[in-house]
Amino acid sequence: MIKFEKVSKVFPGDFVALENINLLVKKGEFVSVVGHSGAGKTTLLKLIYAEEQPTSGKVYFKDRDVSTIKKRYVPYFRRNIGMVFQDFKLLTEKTVFENVAYALEVAGKSNREISEEVPGILDIVGLSNKMEKYPEQLSGGEQQKVSMARALIHCPSVIIADEPTGNLDPTSSWEIVQLLIKINGMGTTVILATHDKEVVNKANKRVVVLEKGKIASDIKKGKYTV
Repeated sequence: MIKFEKVSKVFPGDFVALENINLLVKKGEFVSVVGHSGAGKTTLLKLIYAEEQPTSGKVYFKDRDVSTIKKRYVPYFRRNIGMVFQDFKLLTEKTVFENVAYALEVAGKSNREISEEVPGILDIVGLSNKMEKYPEQLSGGEQQKVSMARALIHCPSVIIADEPTGNLDPTSSWEIVQLLIKINGMGTTVILATHDKEVVNKANKRVVVLEKGKIASDIKKGKYTV
């Protein structure tokens, strides 16, 4: 599904964010990418969805070199990838239904398609009874679930979650991880970047540890103790 071949990323000022990364994520895997702040987690994710380009090496998505995708086609490419962020990125003036529907409107879906697809996605994330609420009327965990519903609406083959529990309390954090596990169980590949050891250990999936831009360990299934 995703492959990094000898990938390095150096930012201006000779800041090395990633160095010689070799990584293979198979279809249907759940991978937690962990490490302290500045370890390179977010940069690694941005290389997958073409927000950044590698300084050297290659990143492949379904055998396609991501760096060869022309800029105008990047939005279409990203429909293969559902992205969830720490800060939710919801439209405050739109309801839960409208926030999720907006992603379909941009893709040119009809009103009929939208009215059929959005309720199903909201049911998956457990928000079918909150469709007419606005973001400010929701808890942090519920807002993140809206963000996840929006990420799922195009039926992506991969979900990338960058610190999705960073602004949440422990109970809400575990609910989000359980939802990611549920989504993974439906066949979607999940890549979760986090520094939260408790979240990673509860998930009990493959753990890739980054330290100073390098892969320090790759544990098939186990506990993150550093």
